[in-house]
Amino acid sequence: MLDISESVMQFLLVFLVAGPLAGAAAALLPAPPGLRGKSPDQAVLRHGVTVTGAILAAAIVLAIGFDHGRPARMQATTDISWIPALDVRIHLGVDGISLPLLVLTALLTFLCALYSYFKMPAGPSPKAFVALLLVLESGTLATFAVLDLLLFFLAFEMVLIPMYFLVARWGGEGRRAAAWRFILYTLLGSVVMLLGLLLVGLKAGTFDMVALATDNGRDITTSVQVIAVLAIGVGLAVKTPMWPLHSWLPDAHTAAPTVGSVLLAGVLLKMGTYGFVRIVLPIAPDGMHVLAPYLAAFAAAGIVYGSLACLALARTGARGDLKRLIAYSSVGHMGFVLLGIATMTPTGVNGALFANVAHGLITGLLFFLVGAIKDRYGTADLDTLAGATGAALYGRAPRLGGLLAFAAVASLGLPGLAGFWGEMLALFGAFRPAEGLSRPAFLTFMAVGAFGTLLTAAYLLVVVRRVCMGARPDAGRPPLPDIQRYEFAAWSPLAVLTVVAGLWPAVLLGLTDPAVQKLLAGGKS
Repeated sequence: MLDISESVMQFLLVFLVAGPLAGAAAALLPAPPGLRGKSPDQAVLRHGVTVTGAILAAAIVLAIGFDHGRPARMQATTDISWIPALDVRIHLGVDGISLPLLVLTALLTFLCALYSYFKMPAGPSPKAFVALLLVLESGTLATFAVLDLLLFFLAFEMVLIPMYFLVARWGGEGRRAAAWRFILYTLLGSVVMLLGLLLVGLKAGTFDMVALATDNGRDITTSVQVIAVLAIGVGLAVKTPMWPLHSWLPDAHTAAPTVGSVLLAGVLLKMGTYGFVRIVLPIAPDGMHVLAPYLAAFAAAGIVYGSLACLALARTGARGDLKRLIAYSSVGHMGFVLLGIATMTPTGVNGALFANVAHGLITGLLFFLVGAIKDRYGTADLDTLAGATGAALYGRAPRLGGLLAFAAVASLGLPGLAGFWGEMLALFGAFRPAEGLSRPAFLTFMAVGAFGTLLTAAYLLVVVRRVCMGARPDAGRPPLPDIQRYEFAAWSPLAVLTVVAGLWPAVLLGLTDPAVQKLLAGGKS
């Protein structure tokens, strides 16, 4: 790895958080500085690609300069007093838990900006679209980088407004109702979460997440920890989303533009599970220990519920389309993440973090592909695709059909691809949960989760059969446009990383495991 000075690393992390905000402000200027296109719209879209590309480059350099020999140590830290009266500090840092999520966020946002440059969603001026995309990126990156509870809350909320407008202004049918449902659910959950964060900070005497994790809840009574976990957990569970707080998700995904769905599934859902790992596990371990079986039960229920909902949609196409099906699949996949966290073991938590990244790669690719299918057919409704017109992607657009089949088998957890390791480790964690947790209960949850993997395979294989191997097209029907160059550029990194993470999981687990071990040990190296 490159030997990069600590000051340069600090600058890179600050740039990751603040750079997109500066880019958003520049996008709203009469003409983005330094960039010209055939039209003002093209210029601002090119500006979005340039800014997100610079952020991705900074994230890659940060990852290269990261001390991989000590991933449990907070690196590139900045700690500046901001509101002395409340002891709120601008405290930033990155370790083996947050680094993969920072890189994933920067990658997906860049790919979305690149895709939008060639395929801008129908709607108002691209200026607002690019500015909102960059504000969304800044808030998400800040969520994974800040180390102060109140700053975490501000960053957590910062993403809501841009995502609301991306759905409400550039979405499809039913977009306004879906956007309102999204923001109301998440805002109500966040109000409860803020109360929990304030309770922890005031009782412990600090909002610093590193100090709180090192203290490991010793200054907070068990009863207060239980209340705090309940309050914080509600806000995080809504964003994850955990069954039964998931009902905003299918409508939001169905109505959102393609890039909105990619970012919502690939990045925003990770903010909730990251909060469980970064805040709840180390700061309120006794409270988490009391509530872990209930969290695991909801997680197991979500796995089966999401899979059964997808299987019903795959077989009948009722009340929705492929986007709705992939949205419900996220409920099941994130159930495995929550199950791994609920085990409170290094194996389970590492599995949860791995599944987080794998879900971002695979589901991001799936939403890109479903968007392309909708563009070509004019619909993503399964009954229409598999009806008399016949999708038959293998015959009409073989590369697109092959990539959809690849993403589907990756999502069902085929060994050798990224989707396998996280869910397997989460189940292994449930097989032997943390000391004091009921092993019979967690064995039951493990069995339910394993059954969910079978249901996942069933509905995804049904989707591949109906969409890719539907009725063969008539001899006179022309082939569909296959994967275009810009689509290949936006999708191939996700496919390649899905294979790399599946064949070489140690790249990710080598980062997360030491940091998780330290986190569960109360910050002790």
